[in-house]
Amino acid sequence: MAKNIYTLPACSEHGGGQMSEQTVEQTETATFFRRMREQNQGLTFDDVTLQTGYSEVLPHSVDLATRVTRNIKLNMPLISAAMDTVTEHQMAIGMAMHGGIGVIHKNLTPDEQVGEVQRVKRFLNRKINHPTTVRDDRTVESLLREKEEKGWNFDTFPVVDAEDRLVGIFTKRDLRFVENHSLPISEVMTADIVTAPRTTGINQAYELMRENKVSVLPLVDNEGHLTALYLIGDVMRHREKRSEYTLDKNGQLMVAAAIGAGTQGIDRAVQLIESEVDLLVLESAHADTQSMLETLRALKRDCPSVDVLVGNISNPRSVSRLIDAGADGIKVGQGPGSICTTRVVTGTGAPQLTATYWCAEQSDMPVCTDGGIKYSGHIVKALAAGAETVMLGSLLAGTDASPGDMVTIKGIPHKLYRGMGSLGAMKAGRGAAERYGQESVPPEKRTPEGVEGAVPYKGTLPGVVDVLLGGIRSGMGAIGAASIAELHRRASFLRETAAGGREAHPHDIVIVTEPPNYTR
Repeated sequence: MAKNIYTLPACSEHGGGQMSEQTVEQTETATFFRRMREQNQGLTFDDVTLQTGYSEVLPHSVDLATRVTRNIKLNMPLISAAMDTVTEHQMAIGMAMHGGIGVIHKNLTPDEQVGEVQRVKRFLNRKINHPTTVRDDRTVESLLREKEEKGWNFDTFPVVDAEDRLVGIFTKRDLRFVENHSLPISEVMTADIVTAPRTTGINQAYELMRENKVSVLPLVDNEGHLTALYLIGDVMRHREKRSEYTLDKNGQLMVAAAIGAGTQGIDRAVQLIESEVDLLVLESAHADTQSMLETLRALKRDCPSVDVLVGNISNPRSVSRLIDAGADGIKVGQGPGSICTTRVVTGTGAPQLTATYWCAEQSDMPVCTDGGIKYSGHIVKALAAGAETVMLGSLLAGTDASPGDMVTIKGIPHKLYRGMGSLGAMKAGRGAAERYGQESVPPEKRTPEGVEGAVPYKGTLPGVVDVLLGGIRSGMGAIGAASIAELHRRASFLRETAAGGREAHPHDIVIVTEPPNYTR
């Protein structure tokens, strides 16, 4: 571990006694940022580079497991931002299947946001413990109407009789051959079904489904009552890649959702918790405020079982207040995003790398760096400065999983991407205006702290994430860090000049083939 020993002067309680020396052992990173602070310098990612050293760590052997909060672990350090052009259910599903997590934005009504959370939770089930059933005497028409009203995105319904005994299965395949929707489900369902005992495990379920060539396996008790349900798609996904997924205790994908301050934020949180959200992200453009702290205390008092990631801040003095109020993780970043104008409009905030280090240095609370990430190397630098996760917006907004609209600019496909402080976002929903403390301001008088733009279309989410993770692994391998915790200890920063920054980029050529992980 790279360390530097230096001495700090210590004086008596009253300041007039004899000076003594206190020996302090520090990492090279701590020494670097201490010297920058002595010069009143705030740095961001392109202001520094990380020094390489002797390494026995190959990139493929790097362990990227980390924490987003004190109780929630991830298999990789990437989180998708709570932005209305970045994260809805499709992005959250993709991030969880890669080992990260997505944060459903709050520029939705509470019911809409709950619906997005539920679509993530229902996407993958090791075993469905509370399947939605339908009575056998109900008409097909009434079931289809309820399915549309409630936004259900599943098509398999166990059918039960008046005594709640399983009598059949109704699926999309059955519906395909129904011409008269006024018929009772008992006349169109599949009655000849394979069942298994309630104690059947996932591997046993797979063998039964394979042997009988069925895609649905209901579990029943001795009286024939339905207790749970296996679906072949879920079973196969768990068998193939379950070790990579971010899963809850029930084998479902984990998902986070954003909330704001005040009673409306708490009411929204209660609805989200009832929908089995795994993580609440209490967010504001400035989180170290009375209303945010009061909301956090109320949440942790009334809903202590759910972790809360709180942000955003950039001042290390804010960390202790958030921790005292009950934060389970801290989100850092005020104005570094590519679509954010907060620092220009308000004149406040701090460069992102410095903010990350000084907030992470205050405690062992997990810190998430939110904003300012353009390259995978920036992620390595953020993690080296003490972050345990990074929140991404623009890097993911151009993928197929983002909800932004596709547009063509100069013949090149782009996806729309906007800051939550932009006028467009604040007009689209209450959540954006609330994040910037302008929900009570008339729309025509609101002050934007973000812009609306577009990013080049980058293809599939897995393709983008895999390239980012490859860059992170290469950077950590070059430093000799086999884990994020080891990166915190071994990292050594070097201040980079403008000329050094130019040297780091391709220069003196015309790029004819642009790689997927680099734009200038």
